[in-house]
Amino acid sequence: MSLNDLIRLEGILPHLQAATKKQVLQDLSDKAAALSGMSAREIFDALLQRERLGSTGVGHGIAIPHGKIAQATSIFGVFARLDKAIDFDALDGVPVDLIFLIIAPESAGADHLKALARIARFLREPATAAKLRAARDAATIYAMMSIEPTSHAA
Repeated sequence: MSLNDLIRLEGILPHLQAATKKQVLQDLSDKAAALSGMSAREIFDALLQRERLGSTGVGHGIAIPHGKIAQATSIFGVFARLDKAIDFDALDGVPVDLIFLIIAPESAGADHLKALARIARFLREPATAAKLRAARDAATIYAMMSIEPTSHAA
């Protein structure tokens, strides 16, 4: 699975400015709603419900918030690079500046997990994260995400 199976150029926010985790989740929900036609409130509520289980801040300045929504017809994502890192209650306590939101249908099951694993593999590479942090436009970020993975293992 390539990341461009999950995200479109229009789903990349290269200069998001937000001061709090809640504001980031709201902004990403608004963008996801605009791209999908779903309710921003429903997306936001699904993300908050998932965050209550534990932070999706996975460490090294990266978060992968995600949720399942009945109205979703396919798995899709929104990516944001924050201009200023924020507290995201990440596992390692490091402020977050790279966020990849995933929305999946309630029936997605294993495909949802595969998408999360693919994103985590992509973002955990220090060189990739550094390039994403240096990127200044959506087209550059999208091009990085369009490169085929070197391994197809889940």
